[in-house]
Amino acid sequence: MMNYTEFEQCGLKRSMEVLSGKWKPLILHHLFHEKEIRFIELWRKMPRVSKKVLLEQLQQMQEHRIVERIERNDFPPQVAYRLHPDTKSLGPALQMLEAWGKSR
Repeated sequence: MMNYTEFEQCGLKRSMEVLSGKWKPLILHHLFHEKEIRFIELWRKMPRVSKKVLLEQLQQMQEHRIVERIERNDFPPQVAYRLHPDTKSLGPALQMLEAWGKSR
């Protein structure tokens, strides 16, 4: 039986905490299907999310090294996001979770 300390350090628990959030699964979906996406394009693809909330979710994902922010010094300046190289390994696991979710 797992004690509380072991539970707090459980890899599955940590993963779920990092990936949980109302919009994070949809953000991941778009980033897995597009190499890189501008913030405004991502926002347009996401129904009913405010720019503020989307930005907060992306910032949390940056802190956990799930996504990378790319700033371009064009005129006007552009910000884009892409998956962090370490996150790409989550692809198969997320596909399995998606299939499992569809079967429910």
